[in-house]
Amino acid sequence: MNHRVQCINVVTCKQMRLKKIKFEANVRPEFAKVLKARVDDYFKTNKIDRYGNLNMFLKAITMISLFFIPLVVIFTKTVINPLGVIGLWCLSGIGMAGIGLSIMHDGNHGAFSRNKTVNRCMGLMLNVVGGSAKLWKLQHNVLHHTFTNVEGMDEDIDGPGFFRFSPHHKHKTVHKYQHLFFVFAYGLMTFGWVMWKDYLQVFRFKKKGLIKEQEFKKELSLIIIWKLVYFTYILLFPLVVLKLPVGLTLLGWFLMHYVCSLILSLIFQLAHVMPEMEFPKENSKNMIENNWTIHQLETTANFSQKSRLFSWYIGGLNYQIEHHLFSGICHVHYRKLSNIVRDTAKEYNIPYYTNGSFFAALGRHYQILKKFGKVPA
Repeated sequence: MNHRVQCINVVTCKQMRLKKIKFEANVRPEFAKVLKARVDDYFKTNKIDRYGNLNMFLKAITMISLFFIPLVVIFTKTVINPLGVIGLWCLSGIGMAGIGLSIMHDGNHGAFSRNKTVNRCMGLMLNVVGGSAKLWKLQHNVLHHTFTNVEGMDEDIDGPGFFRFSPHHKHKTVHKYQHLFFVFAYGLMTFGWVMWKDYLQVFRFKKKGLIKEQEFKKELSLIIIWKLVYFTYILLFPLVVLKLPVGLTLLGWFLMHYVCSLILSLIFQLAHVMPEMEFPKENSKNMIENNWTIHQLETTANFSQKSRLFSWYIGGLNYQIEHHLFSGICHVHYRKLSNIVRDTAKEYNIPYYTNGSFFAALGRHYQILKKFGKVPA
């Protein structure tokens, strides 16, 4: 587990024009070895596959249906009451978030199925709902999972300028109010993705070397094609062909994205931007003076582990620690793995952060936003 990621760090940094940051593999390496051995033994002893099971495929059908069925009801004018239509758009947003959290997430990590084609199809569901699986994998799998909470490398904490998610970010006046407007701003994430972020990001990743020169035109073309497909079925078809009310349709579409974005943003932010989290900086030799495995435990937190239904809906991402350590394992196994990780961490005196309920974690996230919003002493 640890040595694999250390190797990825080296290969990745040679390819991109970024800081060549590495982790110190020799810091307490026994923890990573023991933890990996215990997890391997769990699957071997119980004769369990590391990938998705029947529950995973049923969930995929459920989430995809939850996204598309409300749209079909709207487009067929089965419901025409404005409040009912808005409610259906919001329900579709819940399904869209479910696709992101439970379906495309595992697919793009190669954890949904042993079959690579199935993983690719599930991962491409992100393209179907307006995003880009290619860019997501670069930002999430390569940068976020490797350099969690490291400024300048993890784009998940290097957010828009009106947010300060790290103590190392330069303070701006607007940050004083981030704890007041974060709920509204978090709801704009996927709207930004489908409208402009993917276009800006593909050029940025090319400049950084994450996308090779010879691949750039192909990736840009695919982004444009998928955007055309998305906007055709989600807006052009209902507005031009079906003649649905323009104002109501645009409002519903925006609220669909707002609901989806708010869910996605909160789930991921509650795992990393919390009071107890570390935000490490590299030393003068561009080295994070920590083992990658321990680094993940110090920069990631779990929450709401007692709610089975909530965990089912959000793709086990209330077990973010387990996900960061074993992203190649399907999330249906995280609850059982959490016992192994927690006990092993305790044995080696390594922190294992958990924040109780979702709302308890949300309160602590609010606290850290307020803290980071203050002018540094």
